Amino acid sequence: MARKLEDIRNIGVIAHIDAGKTTVTERMLFYSGASHKVGEVDKGTTTTDFDEEEAERGITIYSACVTFPWKECTVNLIDTPGHVDFTAEVERCLRVLDGGVVVFSAREGVEAQSETVWRQADRYKVPRIAFINKMDREGADFYPVLQEIERRLKANPVPIQIPVGAGPPHLADAFRGVIDLIEMKMLTFGEGDQDRTIDVQEIPEDYVEKAQQWRTNLLEKLYDHSDELMEMSLGDEPIPTALIRKVLRGATLAREIQPVLCGSALDGIGVQPILDAVTYFLPSPKDVPPVVGTNPAKKNQTETRTTDPGEPFCGLVFKVLPAKHGDMTWVRVYSGELKPNSRLLNPGRDVKENCAQLWHIQASRKDQVDHVGTGDIVGIIGLRHSVTGDTLCDTRSPILLESINFPETVIGMAIEPESSADRDKLSDTLGMMRRQDPTFAANENKDTGQTIISGMGELHLEVIRHRLLRDFKLNVKVHKPRVSYRETVGKSAKVTGECHRVIQGAQLFAKLTIQVEHVPNQTPSVLVISKCPPDDVPFELIESAMEELRSRAAGGGIIGGFPLADLKITILGGEIAEVGSTDTAFAIAAGDAFEKGLEAAVPTLLEPIMKLTITTPDDYMGDFVGDIMKRRGEIAKTENRSGDVVIEAHAPLAELFGYSSAMRSLSQGRASSSMEPLKYAPAPAEIAKQFM
Repeated sequence: MARKLEDIRNIGVIAHIDAGKTTVTERMLFYSGASHKVGEVDKGTTTTDFDEEEAERGITIYSACVTFPWKECTVNLIDTPGHVDFTAEVERCLRVLDGGVVVFSAREGVEAQSETVWRQADRYKVPRIAFINKMDREGADFYPVLQEIERRLKANPVPIQIPVGAGPPHLADAFRGVIDLIEMKMLTFGEGDQDRTIDVQEIPEDYVEKAQQWRTNLLEKLYDHSDELMEMSLGDEPIPTALIRKVLRGATLAREIQPVLCGSALDGIGVQPILDAVTYFLPSPKDVPPVVGTNPAKKNQTETRTTDPGEPFCGLVFKVLPAKHGDMTWVRVYSGELKPNSRLLNPGRDVKENCAQLWHIQASRKDQVDHVGTGDIVGIIGLRHSVTGDTLCDTRSPILLESINFPETVIGMAIEPESSADRDKLSDTLGMMRRQDPTFAANENKDTGQTIISGMGELHLEVIRHRLLRDFKLNVKVHKPRVSYRETVGKSAKVTGECHRVIQGAQLFAKLTIQVEHVPNQTPSVLVISKCPPDDVPFELIESAMEELRSRAAGGGIIGGFPLADLKITILGGEIAEVGSTDTAFAIAAGDAFEKGLEAAVPTLLEPIMKLTITTPDDYMGDFVGDIMKRRGEIAKTENRSGDVVIEAHAPLAELFGYSSAMRSLSQGRASSSMEPLKYAPAPAEIAKQFM
């Protein structure tokens, strides 16, 4: 795996569900020679969607890593899911990738999950190129999608290709090729799955003027990034292709523009130019700034690691695939080199790990290797304590990198084994699945004895349930999905908790005054601080009280025992006696104050509100609006797009169970929708009463 750093590309293919990511990936593998046959999503024969669940549903659920050569470069590519329930897979992949290929449908344009993945890429400062796919579809139109990318994503898309025609073959001006605005040539592509040829032709006469306009647009966008290019253009000098690519690369790496290409991955049109654009415009590990972390051994002072092979080893765990004979841990190597049987430090957990084996990952296939270096993505067997988001580093040079943050679960359901023999197996299996999926949670309800599994949506929980039944052969009963409510308070309250008790013959006394208040969007969800004057109560007694308050807060609220959120508890003061004011007394007073405080500050139930995006023919718009109103939802906005209406609504998750079947009946199967968590908001009083 020893390669020149400049020739490595770590990229991800990201998009809304059904925009064609997996088909694009499959074509890339075929044209690069990494696979000898083009797999099909509809037949479940693609390289990256190798899981049985993915093949059945025709969607990507788990990110898959493949490596292939393209010209002088080695491309490490991760195909990511598009469904919002599996957005954590995208989140953790973007955290470790250097560049992205964002796929849009030429008919549907910028969809709900397109916006989500674009924001994720912005957050991780990932340079990207865009590919407008499905130019052969009825209603496909390159130019409105370009405007949508600019308007809705606040991006700066710069076409380096324009399509020749649009739509399926039976139309007069069907899609048949692309015009390369850098070389100023028309490209057509060989027909049939086994044809890798590209035919370079002169631009058709009826497209010459249009191509010239768009090339001028391309050059004008690049003037801000190169005085040399601007001077040559103004002086009517021929501009070298190499200069245009160099300026485009610099602007793309700076995330100031996004080159845009177009084609039809299903028909094999325009895929090779994407691979060229990946090598020309997306960064190598050497182009990425040094990683920055902290040194936990030196009071968290800042540490950096460059791509120099002589630097100490440093990598980030971004995925764990559990297995009976040793978990496979996916690691992105940021600096240094690694060999099998090395000892590594996990500074976040302060444990040492044994790296027994190194594996090169190729979708469902793995090959063992004896060395990895900077820029590589590798599978490690032998790690016992490390999970997604953990840093691994040289034991002599500790560095702790920024972890990966995942959204909280919004939906849960009760699950219980059919027999007591399955109970231990279920517990082990759920533990294994938690290591694999950071957005999956499983906790036992102490009151009912039931195990509650939680996830990001109905499809997420359905996939988990199928895995338990099919992959792990567990006989389990599943109960209706439940909403993950939260609790907070409606106003500020100041209360005093007291302790007047005799325990084992000793009189205990303590008074503690606290203020309980609601603080929106607070991190952490419950904050406990002290403003108690040190002369009033000794520090060690206040520490005991704070510990008790945190413990009580972790136990949930008083409406239904749901987790507390957006809550701030401040210790204002206290009283002590000459005898009997102990740690225990102040812990009891803190518990009393906590209960009084929640009661006095008006306990409030919060419910998850979802952002629901519906795309429907205009005829059904009124039906959808009426249905959303019945579900306690509100319409945020509507817009017309490619002959359809796109409705964005905000509605409580509790009212959206089974929405996909309701949507089909409302539109005779012609509408589509996606939903993602938006916020938590106060639930109506009648819902809160159900839990009291």
